[in-house]
Amino acid sequence: MKAMITGATRGIGRATSVALAKNGYDIIAGARNQQELQQLAEELSDYGVKVLALKVDFSVKAQVIDFIEQAMTFADHIDVLVNNVGSFVPSSFFDEDDAVFENQQLLNVNAAYYLGKRIGKHMLAQKSGHIFNVCSVASKAPVENAGSYSVTKAAMLSLNDVMRKELAAHQVKVTAIIPGSTYTSSWEGTTLEKEKFVQPEDVAMSVIMALQLSAGANLDEIVLTPLDF
Repeated sequence: MKAMITGATRGIGRATSVALAKNGYDIIAGARNQQELQQLAEELSDYGVKVLALKVDFSVKAQVIDFIEQAMTFADHIDVLVNNVGSFVPSSFFDEDDAVFENQQLLNVNAAYYLGKRIGKHMLAQKSGHIFNVCSVASKAPVENAGSYSVTKAAMLSLNDVMRKELAAHQVKVTAIIPGSTYTSSWEGTTLEKEKFVQPEDVAMSVIMALQLSAGANLDEIVLTPLDF
């Protein structure tokens, strides 16, 4: 089995890569930091799986397409796609520079569109596969001081729903993961206790759980929020 994960070296992406490798999936990992990719590849290889770790800036379309092409050379099929890469920039909607929105749009929506479209076509042809799109509670309701982030994450959830609707008849599953405050680099420097947050490993476990359902069952959305934040 083969799994492709974007933003694979940190937070949710890293935890999900490890969980999938532990469950026997060969991993295709994409991220921007070459050193972190090397470290991840070495760790995942310890689980006896094959790893393709590629340096990619997912805000650049040409690099996303090249990532897909290299992945399909490495693997003759893809069983799981985790669209995890994203960007969170806190800002006031009316005061922010346009680039704040534009850059988040590239990572939070465009990358998932390019990957979901192309890998989804591959899964459609093989009549199997599962796509996970890591959205946010901001996909459901705007988050204070994160207007552009909320807009782009709402768009990502809409993209997820479009993919699920079009792929369901071809036995391809699509699941939106909707986490609340999760202890990742976005919270670097916080004075809040780590235990107050959803953990990246919680999200990874939810992916494994969804993959274990029967062929006819699709988990449309997985919402994880802190118990007492």
